[in-house]
Amino acid sequence: MTATDPFALFEEWFALAREKEPNDPEAMSFSTATPEGRPSVRIVLLRSVGPRGFGFFTNLDSRKGNELAANPWGALAMHWKSLRRQVRAEGPVELVSDEEADVYFAGRGRESQIGSWASYQSRPLSSREEFESRVAQMTARFDDGTVPRPPRWSGFRLVPQTIEFWTDRPHRLHERRLFTRQGDGWTEGLLYP
Repeated sequence: MTATDPFALFEEWFALAREKEPNDPEAMSFSTATPEGRPSVRIVLLRSVGPRGFGFFTNLDSRKGNELAANPWGALAMHWKSLRRQVRAEGPVELVSDEEADVYFAGRGRESQIGSWASYQSRPLSSREEFESRVAQMTARFDDGTVPRPPRWSGFRLVPQTIEFWTDRPHRLHERRLFTRQGDGWTEGLLYP
């Protein structure tokens, strides 16, 4: 039996989520772990998806960036409460190309671009005023034109080894479809709820 293409299925679900989910349909929980196995999770925004994987962008010096540099594996979950659906994926994580990062960064709003320069993401901050002062400094620095991508700002792509599609069913008799990467293709099966 030929497995369904999990990325085609994801695109169907994601299109419905963008239409029906009232807030942030692209929000996903993303988990990393230290080399010792201590996990951490946060919400990031899905910014690219396709046969190569699920992509997001961040400061490489952030906690997640440092954890991925030391232990390049991750897990994500997207839960669309209004649709009563969830997608989970696990696998190795790779950096996106400089070209991909440049294109995405150039399409961000100017204030978000400035914020990327002003923030020492995940590092201690003594006061909100200190951060606002850095934003003002960066605004002045780039006042005359284009804001380039900061050197320590890029993106990551989770290359899934597994993708699970969960659908809510009455009486907790949920449906769970599991896709497992097999060479250049996928196998498909079901899991007990």
